[in-house]
Amino acid sequence: MTDLASLNAQALAAIDAAASLDALEAVRIETLGKQGSVTALLKSLGQMSPEERQTQGPAINGLREAVTSAIAAKKDALESAALNARLATERLDMTLPAPDAAAGSVHPVSQVMDELAEIFADMGFAVAEGPEVEDDWHNFTALNIPETHPARAMHDTFYFPEEAAVDGKRMLLRTHTSPVQIRTMLSQKPPIRVIAPGRVYRSDSDATHTPMFHQIEGLVIDKGIHMGHLKWTLETFLKAFFERDDVVLRLRPSYFPFTEPSAEVDVGYTLVNGKRVIGGSEGWMEVLGSGMVHPRVIAACGLDPNEYQGFAFGTGVDRLAMLKYGMDDLRAFFDGDLRWLKHYGFAALDIPTLSGGVGA
Repeated sequence: MTDLASLNAQALAAIDAAASLDALEAVRIETLGKQGSVTALLKSLGQMSPEERQTQGPAINGLREAVTSAIAAKKDALESAALNARLATERLDMTLPAPDAAAGSVHPVSQVMDELAEIFADMGFAVAEGPEVEDDWHNFTALNIPETHPARAMHDTFYFPEEAAVDGKRMLLRTHTSPVQIRTMLSQKPPIRVIAPGRVYRSDSDATHTPMFHQIEGLVIDKGIHMGHLKWTLETFLKAFFERDDVVLRLRPSYFPFTEPSAEVDVGYTLVNGKRVIGGSEGWMEVLGSGMVHPRVIAACGLDPNEYQGFAFGTGVDRLAMLKYGMDDLRAFFDGDLRWLKHYGFAALDIPTLSGGVGA
């Protein structure tokens, strides 16, 4: 049997003498590699009698652990010394000009979200958020759309499997941000003035529709609220967003299950070089849906509809971006094309302000 004490001393001496990581690796291979001296001893355990294995086994394993620990300690010392030497010699001249680097840009949707938040914050609205995975009650039933209501056919909904139901309520990807309004009315007492921006999901895809898109909805609940307040709010918002004083609105009677009366909101446009430019009244395009909150919705949230009234409105953030910044295809918003982002994106410091212009 090889003298274990002698082999241990030789290995530790070789490890201590290693002056570099390469030299240390050579020692490791010589001792612990497949053909190493310590490995050979470990392989010999299988040829020993049970009595010899009981005696020699702990000693050989102790040798392996001692060599392994010594190699690890020496490696840490060599790496630390190399790092200190590098830190002592390397210098970085901070006065040199920075190399040219590709600048990132803010996505138009993010920019428009910031513009909308700035405008409505100036009008006294807070920002409310809610989950994108909703239950059937918040997304439909509380909004006066029961299971048998034909209005559910207005939404191409992404449902989760029935076995994924929570507390008996079927789960889905929200089809609008209106559930945030319900959650706000359930958790806050009037007066309520909130906007609810966020992602929504519907099974639809073409030049003007995508399976995921962005909406912003507004909600006001208080005493004595009427349609005049709604029209003024929308007119003030659109003038600030498009940064024009000649924005003209037209309200048309419509139908939404959660508002009564309901109105589609059209904005006037003028044709300039064959393109629609917001402002004037040469033509009309729909931009918003709105109305007075249905009494049943107010009651479903635990409020007295005889005491509180309110209005709500909603529009697509992506559509607003298309109208303001002259984009033609909604699908490009989600393609991740760097050329498109470079052309339509905003610099990181283009922070919307009402004083400097929200589209700065």
